[in-house]
Amino acid sequence: MKTAETIEDVRASVAEAKASGKSVGFVPTLGGLHGGHFSLIDAARQVCDYIVVSIFLNPTQFAPGEDLDRYPRNTEGDLAACSDRGVDLVFIPSVETMYVDGALTEVTVKYLSDALCGRSRPGHFPGVCTVVAKLFNIVTPDKAFFGDKDYQQAVVVKRMAADLNFPVEIVTCPIIREDDGLAMSTRNRYLCQDHRRQAAALHGALELAGEMIRRSHPPAAEVIEAVRRRLADAAPDGKIDYVQVVDTQSLRDVEGTSGPVLVALAVAFAGARLIDNTVVDSATG
Repeated sequence: MKTAETIEDVRASVAEAKASGKSVGFVPTLGGLHGGHFSLIDAARQVCDYIVVSIFLNPTQFAPGEDLDRYPRNTEGDLAACSDRGVDLVFIPSVETMYVDGALTEVTVKYLSDALCGRSRPGHFPGVCTVVAKLFNIVTPDKAFFGDKDYQQAVVVKRMAADLNFPVEIVTCPIIREDDGLAMSTRNRYLCQDHRRQAAALHGALELAGEMIRRSHPPAAEVIEAVRRRLADAAPDGKIDYVQVVDTQSLRDVEGTSGPVLVALAVAFAGARLIDNTVVDSATG
């Protein structure tokens, strides 16, 4: 496995792989790798010949007061995990490499970025889109892999790639969960034992929403209220940022649940902001 810290080294390695006829799969990460990231790497390995992983804690997607300074870092462990999973190249750039002094360009996907997490994290998705666009230009992958836990991010990146004519296929992969249902996340490491126990209620609340929708497709407001009650009972220390039922493509709130909908939520435990979601289609059962 190679590691690279410069854009020139990444481009040279990828060009060599492509010259030999290899397809390139790309998994962008902030670091702090866990089972969810590993599932993306494994998915890339199944369909691509040459796998690139980036480890870059991107400052532009963190708002002032968020957890940039304490975000878990374990580069040595991340590199060992990548090597174990057959990654070919890991790109570990510095902030100075990714953002030259005086840069004036920002990539924004309007409308989609304003929903869900965008309402409480202004500037987050422009930061995501800008760094992902830069990484796509550097790595030039054939396929890029994103997890469904960050459903909104995947929708936004897909639209950005289409609008800007990036020749890359965006592949989304299922949420990977702990045994009790909690979606795997680097931020789970922030949780104390009691909050870790309560956090499992997020998945349980989403399962309740799915059962309600499949059983009788009630109004979205009823589903939201039921989810909020479940969270209040089972995760009393969690501060609900949002619980929403939205269209799976536009990410806009819906009133009914008779078609495919996304039930999404964000809950914070003492500084650990967790997100989770489920796509439910009442027509499938």
